[in-house]
Amino acid sequence: MFSRNKNDKPKASSGNKPTLKPSPPSIVSADLEIAGNLSSTGEIHIDGTVVGDIHTRSLLIGPTANITGEIVADQVRVHGSIAGQIKARQVTLAKTAHVVGDILHEDLTIETGAFLEGLCKHETVVSLDESGKISLVKDAPQKVLSKPVDKSGNATETPILKGDEKKAVG
Repeated sequence: MFSRNKNDKPKASSGNKPTLKPSPPSIVSADLEIAGNLSSTGEIHIDGTVVGDIHTRSLLIGPTANITGEIVADQVRVHGSIAGQIKARQVTLAKTAHVVGDILHEDLTIETGAFLEGLCKHETVVSLDESGKISLVKDAPQKVLSKPVDKSGNATETPILKGDEKKAVG
């Protein structure tokens, strides 16, 4: 009954690695204070206090959360307070969000009632590696290719000069 049958041989594996299930999010509860950096390849939910930088794929900042430091992530949803820069592909500020710092983003959503004191700068995500770190690059300035236009709106081949510029040329 409990013995192994001699004919039972271990089956050969198909060579496929088992698919990894996403792990549950790491949670910093409301009564927890962390002084130091957090790094994760998964998801982090924060309801407590963090003084330090956070690097992760996905970050949910709860309404009771208070964060001081830089955030680098693929996706950030803010319901609580942040003092520091946010660098992420997708950033959402909920109506209870209070952010003092710059946001470098690819997609930004700000709900009515959210507080933001800082600059918002559209950046393009270059890469997202296995360690959860993202790399941002500034958008290249666009060249304006246009010809000078006269008062009637027609393109001209020569630049239109104003006032003292006419005297210097002629």
